[in-house]
Amino acid sequence: MELKFTSKSLQRHARKCEKEEKSEKLRVKKAMEKGNMDGARIYAENAIRKRTEQMNCLQLASRLDAVVARLDTQAKMTTVNKSMTNIVKSLESSLNTGNLQKMSETMDQFEKQFVNMEVQAEFKESAMAGSTSSSTPEGEVNSLMLQVADDYGLDVSVGLPQAGAHAVSTKTGEG
Repeated sequence: MELKFTSKSLQRHARKCEKEEKSEKLRVKKAMEKGNMDGARIYAENAIRKRTEQMNCLQLASRLDAVVARLDTQAKMTTVNKSMTNIVKSLESSLNTGNLQKMSETMDQFEKQFVNMEVQAEFKESAMAGSTSSSTPEGEVNSLMLQVADDYGLDVSVGLPQAGAHAVSTKTGEG
């Protein structure tokens, strides 16, 4: 629970840094309009520092969220393992007594727990595979960023590789 709180706190701090970065950019603009290039340079450095701080906070918050997800998944798996142990014991006693109805009920319960365990295992695998931003394929990130830029009419062509920029040209033969 404390990790979740820390993550939220980091996200709030990142938003604060973003606001401060915007403020510094306005100061850069005002200083440049007044012809104060040295002051503009200092404000620009401050803006860059705030941007870096914001990115670091967001990255750390993302990592904490990943840890929380992993811990949550592990807790669920522990619960399932305990439940499976009890079911196996119940199944053994049913087999020893020869009670077919109890065996059938225990097998149904076993199947339900097994399905739950499979679902949680799949969730755990997907959570661990994609829990941090560093494990996300860069192409997907760039694609999403380009899509958002298109949606809002932003020009980010300088910062991102263009889709198809590395495409191989093919010649079609006639005939």
